[in-house]
Amino acid sequence: MDQISKAKSISIWIFIVPFIAVNACLLITTQFHLFTEMYYGSNASEQYKLGNIFPYIDGKASISRTARFFPTYWIFKPAMFLTSYLLIKYWLYNKNIFKYFDHQNEDVNKFVYFGIASAIALTLHSIFLGIKFDNDLYKLFRRIIMFVFIIFEIAAQVYLVKVLYSTKDKVLKYINLTVLKLKLFLVSTLVIIAVISIPIISLPGDNFFGINLKYLKHALEWDYFIGVITFYLLTFFMWKRIN
Repeated sequence: MDQISKAKSISIWIFIVPFIAVNACLLITTQFHLFTEMYYGSNASEQYKLGNIFPYIDGKASISRTARFFPTYWIFKPAMFLTSYLLIKYWLYNKNIFKYFDHQNEDVNKFVYFGIASAIALTLHSIFLGIKFDNDLYKLFRRIIMFVFIIFEIAAQVYLVKVLYSTKDKVLKYINLTVLKLKLFLVSTLVIIAVISIPIISLPGDNFFGINLKYLKHALEWDYFIGVITFYLLTFFMWKRIN
């Protein structure tokens, strides 16, 4: 099926584009201060450049912190716009695939709605990233948009895996069953972490029984990001090559 080939080929780019973009922003902000100093001056403050950190573990910077200043926003924003476009195409391709195998499955429309909504939320987040507006409602709006992206993205992934299992017998010759099980394990883990994390990220202040909540939230953000995009990497390996 042509739609399967398209979903397979586009899924790897949904992993590669944001992965490279986010980590390029991290490297520039922490290692290549020359670019920052060229724009903000040789005395650019730590607001614009970071030291030798590894936020996947130490959580000493958020993703947005590394991507909202020059020149990193020139990498991050176009990459996220492209990722949003690819996500919309991905969910529409999957809609066509599973409508072919089971046109009465209502969960197909659910993953399409949630998937496209998450892509739109990612676009909005990217547009407003780096815009300085000292207003509590604006800051709340940005947090809500990011929260909506995560919730809708996970919901789309959950419904897609559900559809895959409900049509497993019909699509078995097209998929690698071991990778499908890995997708189920990944999505289940993401859901569990999200449920556990909500009370943590909702705690006021930056300290909880000696734990630096700010750093914990940042590390969680980076690692969760990897988990979310790994879903698409697994998609690439799940679908078998169709001759």
